Amino acid sequence: MATALFRPGDRPLLHLALLLATLGTTFATFRFSFGGGSVDSLAFSLSVVTILGTHEMGHYVLARLHGVDTTLPYFIPLPLLGVGTLGAVIRVRSRIPDRRALVDIGAAGPLAGLIVALPLLVWGLAHSTVVDAPSMPDVFPGDTSLWTLGREGAEWLRGRFSPLPEQAVTDPSGTVQFIFGDNLLMRGVQRLVVGALPPGKDLLVHPVVVAAWFGMLITMLNLMPIGQLDGGHMSFAVFGRHARWVGRAAALAMLFLTVFVTAGWIVWLVVTTRFIGFGHPEVTAPEEPLPRSRKVICALCLLALIGCAMPVPLRQVFS
Repeated sequence: MATALFRPGDRPLLHLALLLATLGTTFATFRFSFGGGSVDSLAFSLSVVTILGTHEMGHYVLARLHGVDTTLPYFIPLPLLGVGTLGAVIRVRSRIPDRRALVDIGAAGPLAGLIVALPLLVWGLAHSTVVDAPSMPDVFPGDTSLWTLGREGAEWLRGRFSPLPEQAVTDPSGTVQFIFGDNLLMRGVQRLVVGALPPGKDLLVHPVVVAAWFGMLITMLNLMPIGQLDGGHMSFAVFGRHARWVGRAAALAMLFLTVFVTAGWIVWLVVTTRFIGFGHPEVTAPEEPLPRSRKVICALCLLALIGCAMPVPLRQVFS
């Protein structure tokens, strides 16, 4: 039985250690960075790890069914930064046989993760509290966009070297409030669970909602049709070598978001274009046609990408 569960090169103790470390870092990060209590921090940590683990095990199980050799999930702890983790990954150790398997393996992770994240989102919203909140008008270009930051930097330089007396600068001291980005799925589920909120009201969300939000953020990032991301697998299965152009179009969209919406996108833009790249290895049987059922799965994943899309994933507001 042990040989059926583990394969040569597997290091189950390392995977277990990374899992436990990620439980610890997500708990500590929510506890100290988000000001959560022990129970809330534990709920957040367990929910995040469950979503990430389900996502990666979706890839793992479908890879095993198609005879593709992969590692167990590697969880990536990130102490006291972000939400305490960079997610989880598996490493493929053999060639993928055909485009059908490519779609199955690529789609299984995001869809499995969403199947877990959505019920957690429903439960968390049902246990959230409606509170007074200032309105957050959408502006273009965004107040944290590269365009706005560059303009403010130029104004600071002009003021720095201007002979005119310096203007008083307001110190943004006080409480930091995190505003988590909306997407179509969150808005739809919130409308079903909580109903429409009146003007001047917002939700003080339960920690499980934050975990589900992070799960949808990971789903969005992985479903982008670039290189060997999950979305890149499906794009290559559908478009073949022309998938490079689809990936470049997605990179241009991220560049637009970086310049005009929020500069935070520059991190994922650099990761995808410089480290992941737009290329994709060929399957061993490229002549095998892609069944209609797998094209439907690709369309479903495109809808999931649209539903999870967050132009501004996170804002910090000083109150």
